[in-house]
Amino acid sequence: METATINLENERREVIRQYRGLLKEARFSKTKEDRILIRKAFDIALEAHRDMRRKSGEPYIYHPLAVARICVEEIGLGTTSVICALLHDTVEDTDLTLEEVEAIFGKKVAKIIDGLTKISGVFDQASSLQAENFRKMLLTLSDDVRVILIKLADRLHNMRTLDSMKREKQLKIASETLYLYGPLAHRLGLYAIKSELEDLGIKYTEPEIYKEIEQKLKKTQAVRTRFINRFSFPIHRELLKMAVPFEIKGRPKSVHSIWQKIKKKNVTFEEVYDVFAVRIIIDCPAEHEKALCWQVYSVVTDFYKPNPDRLRDWISTPKANGYESLHTTVMSPTGKWVEIQIRTKRMDEIAEKGYAAHWKYKDGSSENTLDSWIMKIRELLEASDENALTFIDEFKMNLFAEEIFIFTPKGDLKTLPIHSTALDFAFDIHSHIGEKCIGAKVNNKLVPLSHILKSGDQVEIITSSKQKPKEDWLNFVVTAKAKSKIRSLLKEERRKVAADGKEILERKLRNHKIAFNESNVKKLVLFYKLSGETELYYRVAKENIDLKELKNFSTEEGKIKIHGKEEEKKSLEQIVTTVRGKSDALVLGENMENIEYKLSPCCNPIPGDDVFGFITINEGIKIHRVNCPNAVQLMSNFAYRIVKARWVNQEMISFLAGIKIIGFDQVGIVNKITKIISTDLNVNMRSISFDSHDGTFEGTIMVFVQDTTHLYDLIKNLQKVDGVQKVIRIDND
Repeated sequence: METATINLENERREVIRQYRGLLKEARFSKTKEDRILIRKAFDIALEAHRDMRRKSGEPYIYHPLAVARICVEEIGLGTTSVICALLHDTVEDTDLTLEEVEAIFGKKVAKIIDGLTKISGVFDQASSLQAENFRKMLLTLSDDVRVILIKLADRLHNMRTLDSMKREKQLKIASETLYLYGPLAHRLGLYAIKSELEDLGIKYTEPEIYKEIEQKLKKTQAVRTRFINRFSFPIHRELLKMAVPFEIKGRPKSVHSIWQKIKKKNVTFEEVYDVFAVRIIIDCPAEHEKALCWQVYSVVTDFYKPNPDRLRDWISTPKANGYESLHTTVMSPTGKWVEIQIRTKRMDEIAEKGYAAHWKYKDGSSENTLDSWIMKIRELLEASDENALTFIDEFKMNLFAEEIFIFTPKGDLKTLPIHSTALDFAFDIHSHIGEKCIGAKVNNKLVPLSHILKSGDQVEIITSSKQKPKEDWLNFVVTAKAKSKIRSLLKEERRKVAADGKEILERKLRNHKIAFNESNVKKLVLFYKLSGETELYYRVAKENIDLKELKNFSTEEGKIKIHGKEEEKKSLEQIVTTVRGKSDALVLGENMENIEYKLSPCCNPIPGDDVFGFITINEGIKIHRVNCPNAVQLMSNFAYRIVKARWVNQEMISFLAGIKIIGFDQVGIVNKITKIISTDLNVNMRSISFDSHDGTFEGTIMVFVQDTTHLYDLIKNLQKVDGVQKVIRIDND
């Protein structure tokens, strides 16, 4: 009893300490009214969550307090956001209602909290709860961007405290973070939060890789610091003469960005040349920013030779998320390329804290950037009648896209994702222009709709009132706005055609004395093996269905009788229940006659790999590796269709795995490699291919192994062969 009292007393002290810390950081809350409101929100949250604890065993109130502090310290938000952060879980998890919140704190706070409250109720099981929540969040964003900023703070704290969760919950939350929240933080220009979310995402989805890169970064830190000091010395000396306050710092790349480079370029950690960037930050009035940044660039290139292809000027044309900076890559005396970022204090704060910093600086142009982005989202949400997953996929595709700058005939600047076409540009100007677009003039030359635009192009759209949207347009447009608008226009067109088809079918049925009713229409849909009634009517109108067959149907009092048993597919829900049964884990290798499972070819899992099962509609369960390229998307969007899976000892069965070998081409090297595989280790090969080029070779071998231990023993032995530089496991067959 005594211990419990002491613990509770300690917890009470900790809550007070955290609350005081929040007030200390919330320096903006100068007015008495602000402080009273924050105190009121804190008291309500404390009372509402009084008996609740987090998975870690801590009092629940620690979470809203931490989220409020992230909003203040790391994003730079004000009183309204602090109140909403403190109350963000109360309406959903406790008896407090939105009406009560509105009565105490007003409409704005209630609206933000409504946006932060997850949707409850029944969902279409083919969609994802998370995708729906995300969509709702974006809908509220078009009214108030703080919803997303607080949601990101909430997600960041959840990721920081993910250790206490079960492994499968960690995987789901981390995958969602990498899939949705990382890109969103990037789009809002919250660089520091984006990097931390992505790093924490990898920490749980790829723990081994995370540990390895983190250790290597620590190990090489002293070497990096020495290198940066030596490299910066002449620049430092010269900048002192400019008499402008400045600082030079070396910033290591995040674990996530290093891992992306390793994967994308298929190189080792040591081969990632830009593990860090040198940042030069100057402090000067807004009117001198551009000139002084270029002056600093001139100083840097006096000492080091720049790579002309790697100059990026985001000061003259900032990125769509407001990012401003001058980037160049220069050659250091040791033969290493070094990325240099040149920016002002204002630009640096905006790069780290995003739009919250824009509000602080009240820079007109950046406010417009935010407004135009929110306007695009609003248009997208209003136009979209897609299911939530299609919407999220397309929205995400546009979140991370690099940008190009296009000029209108009058010289206005438009920002579009890279690889955008003339048709994307037409839809970006206005939906009606896109709908009627027949071609374009790019830099005064006539081009087709599918022409891919380049930065700096000047584009004039040509329209015709006779033009109608075509199905194949979807194959080449890349912007979410164009895709969703084309889909809804095609659906509309299809509905019109289907309405004509319905009349034709009704007439034909009457001629054959068959009643036109729901039951008969359903039987026709089954008979012609179609997806639904609209598809039936559409095909009738397009004369794609032979209605002469109607006279062959046997009828009874106007009802169609179709012989032969129609097998109905099990619903997805039934499959999930059958598979999961009472147990929550799938055991691979046991006698499982009642459940069909396949090893997915996209990542070739073998015993010993960390795996999960994904329930499909037609192909039973597919087993994927946890680090499969498709895992993040599956776990994020279809969490309810994921089952835990583990291997058990089983009969000696061989599994197919791929190995890539890179090295120097020497006489007899292929012979040595095949001898180790087939003779020394007694492993069967399915296929082998070697390519040599200018003294180097690259080989791909598909082998049959029993499990991961067997495979990694083989890799270790192959690495010992003289001339072999690298041996890695590959996913695809």
